[in-house]
Amino acid sequence: MTASPRSSCDSHLSADRPVVSIGDSDVSGANSVYVIAEAGVNHNGDATTAHGLIDAAREAGADAVKFQVFSADRLVSDTAPPCAYQTGGKGGSASQRDILRRLELEEAVFVELKAHADSVGIGFLATPFGLEELAFLVGLGVPAIKIASSDVVNVPLLQAAAGTGLPMIVSTGAADMSEIEDAVAIVGERVATHRLILLHCVSAYPTDPCDAGLACIGTLARRFCVPVGFSDHTREPDFSDLAVTAGACILEKHLTLDRAAMGPDHFFSLEPDMFARYVSGARRARAVLGDGRILVSPVEREVRELARGGIVAAVKIMAGEPIEAGHLRIQRPGSGIDSAKWNDVVGRTATTDIPAESRLSWSMLR
Repeated sequence: MTASPRSSCDSHLSADRPVVSIGDSDVSGANSVYVIAEAGVNHNGDATTAHGLIDAAREAGADAVKFQVFSADRLVSDTAPPCAYQTGGKGGSASQRDILRRLELEEAVFVELKAHADSVGIGFLATPFGLEELAFLVGLGVPAIKIASSDVVNVPLLQAAAGTGLPMIVSTGAADMSEIEDAVAIVGERVATHRLILLHCVSAYPTDPCDAGLACIGTLARRFCVPVGFSDHTREPDFSDLAVTAGACILEKHLTLDRAAMGPDHFFSLEPDMFARYVSGARRARAVLGDGRILVSPVEREVRELARGGIVAAVKIMAGEPIEAGHLRIQRPGSGIDSAKWNDVVGRTATTDIPAESRLSWSMLR
């Protein structure tokens, strides 16, 4: 079964939603939420800071920590202007390439970071921004490939990532539905639905909560029948519960060691204590949602038994007498014949004398 832009699914918030395995974690949203701490470029090009972000992500309870792997010279031209958020809205003469050059890490550092993450028991992910970086990450042994929103229309990167055989997490920021359909179709030619996750994303830094559009999570889940998450660019430490309630099975949130640090992403990221609160909120929201199945839970059984009524004789009923509705009433507790069987009892005949206030049993009737 391959993901198709023409498919549809009613699996939003459903236990039947496809499951994607990332390392040892199964991602579907049915029972858990997978939280990615987006370290991104918040290391400011410093390896020691990058290692500190791994430890902070682990201590905050994240399932994975994610970095960005790129070559500024390959990624952008020397004349590309920066986005406003990359300069903190202050403008300046630096090009986007100049800004990104200061945020690069060498491949050898990523090897060390992967080993560090493995040693402390947190998943290691990274976003490749080109084919060379993709090949490097595959060789490094990452458990999944993350595609940034900017590359949801990058056909060669999508094709190559799908061809790795690894699970794919694809962000959809600044894309319209037709572009997302095209991306899913490209990936779907090579990837079964159990290997694709979409992330609803708003490419605004920061994102005002009123612009988050969390209902899009359900729209994507129903449209493509794959697990869907949320790449959260709000500044809010308490937004995770809303996203999970809206159906997000995976959350990606920026983590920084210092919100006041210089750099493009720090100001809308969460510091470790706030990130821990974000993770806790996500876990709690997932727990209180349950799995969506309607059944009698263990915590309801006492009330079910004691607050529901059973059928009792309102008056004395003689043997051989046809039972009429006026002979009966419903009375707690719900032992004997269940009140739901009322229509099955009325019209039967008593096989024995039934004293008033007696709870009826089927042996009294024919």
